[in-house]
Amino acid sequence: LPPDTGGDAGRVAQRDKPQQWRRGLEAGLWRAARTTLSVSWRRAAYNRHRATYASDASFKSLRGLARHNDKTWFNAHKAQYEDHVRQPFLRLLTDLQPDLAAVSLHVRSDPKTVGGSLFRIYRDARFSNDKSPYKSWQGARLFHERHKQVPAPSFYLNPPPGECCVGGGLWHPEPDTQRRVRQFIRDNPGSWKKAAHDASFRRRFEFEESEKLVRPPRGFPTDFEFIEDLKHRNFVLWRSLDDAT
Repeated sequence: LPPDTGGDAGRVAQRDKPQQWRRGLEAGLWRAARTTLSVSWRRAAYNRHRATYASDASFKSLRGLARHNDKTWFNAHKAQYEDHVRQPFLRLLTDLQPDLAAVSLHVRSDPKTVGGSLFRIYRDARFSNDKSPYKSWQGARLFHERHKQVPAPSFYLNPPPGECCVGGGLWHPEPDTQRRVRQFIRDNPGSWKKAAHDASFRRRFEFEESEKLVRPPRGFPTDFEFIEDLKHRNFVLWRSLDDAT
């Protein structure tokens, strides 16, 4: 609420503010108010950090790591990685919070250095033929507040040099979750068409298809309108971005 403007009139107006807000809430105006606040916060964040999230030095650091993916090189250049990649990304996650709240109050952009949205730069190479110790990219996941209790979609930010993208959806869902998503699409083709195949939406986003099934999943009719969508293992839509963006 704004500060008291002074005088009896100001104090009366100040006392009336909670009631005015409650009436606004009851009238369904909270979303409009929240959107207005979000725009203000977004403009402030843009003006404050517009040139600090990524730079030529950020991509140079990641390209260097891709060429010299070993502990000795990384330790010698860790300060550059911290200054030009990790810390700017953490600031981005902080500044995204008001905008994300305007989309959903249940999705988190968490800037915690451990256990937050930012992916670790260290690879888990225990079960991989590629024993490189580090990722050559730095990404983040904006997750649902209950993602540890239930399967839930996330938003993804993935800006490796030359392969920047943003996306959202379910990545590597468990078989039971895959089945439930496919069954929902089968039972609700109209809703699915409106959500995933809107023409303006598909001009900007496309399905991630790296692990798509060759044949339709068992138990679904091959003549179903969206049978190609049911072949997906990952239900993710994404959009590529150039490095300048």
